[in-house]
Amino acid sequence: MRWFWIDRFTELVSGETATAIKTISLSEEHLHDHFCGIPTMPNSLILEGMAQTAGMLVSQYNAFKERVILAKVPRLKFHCRGVPGDTLTYHAKLEAIEETGARAITTSHIGERLQAEAEILFAHIDRETAHRPLFEPGDFGDLLKSLRIFEVGRNADGSKLEYPEHLLSQTSLSTPEA
Repeated sequence: MRWFWIDRFTELVSGETATAIKTISLSEEHLHDHFCGIPTMPNSLILEGMAQTAGMLVSQYNAFKERVILAKVPRLKFHCRGVPGDTLTYHAKLEAIEETGARAITTSHIGERLQAEAEILFAHIDRETAHRPLFEPGDFGDLLKSLRIFEVGRNADGSKLEYPEHLLSQTSLSTPEA
């Protein structure tokens, strides 16, 4: 089972920035196990949401052809808790992208309040193992559609992001807008 800690993207500028949201719901079971009697979104899951936002930005830069993994978090600070009813807004900015990986600065906000900030390093998985799929056929394409990346995504020149041809055949949904 895979867990995704973002609900959808609200903005993506290829190679530059991305914004996604996660609404914390009281019905999420993990909230009740973290601090007994105090439903709280675990900080590790908030970090994962920031990493997933930035990781999709890194992956989109290469048309989702490179496998991207979180390699290191050299800097991380939390300023307040995330609780049921809060909507976390994750912002990611690519600082550097290279053949071997990327570096992003990420933040999480609750409204206008800074909730967390991190520097995240990503690595591209070596090409010798890239033939092993991380997702079942169709699942990744469906995930991209459900996150609405191509509804809000733009290239740096402002033009609309196009859905990668190599992924169209790997989705159960008929069109990227579905």
